[in-house]
Amino acid sequence: MGSIPGSAHPAFGFGAVTIIGGLVGYLKKGSKASLGAGVVCGSLLVCSGLMISGESQYGGHSLAAGTSTLMVLGMGQRFMKTGKFMPAGIVATLAAASSAYHVKKALEWKD
Repeated sequence: MGSIPGSAHPAFGFGAVTIIGGLVGYLKKGSKASLGAGVVCGSLLVCSGLMISGESQYGGHSLAAGTSTLMVLGMGQRFMKTGKFMPAGIVATLAAASSAYHVKKALEWKD
């Protein structure tokens, strides 16, 4: 695999933050939904980073863009309902940035 390309770092970083956030939500509030969503979405982002590091840059960026977009929709809806920026607003904002970045990169790698 060699060195990890710079375009994989956002997927690895956001994936790790998402997994940790889900764990914190579970530990602080007992939220199994936070734990499940954090682990699933975070794992998909980490997998996309591995794909980007390997030979599937388009697939990896597409997976990261799709996962991030689902997070925008879910957490954006929650933010609109509660009005609380922590954690829903910040996750929706980070996910929107991640989605935009990975869509741009996927389009660069599209055949």
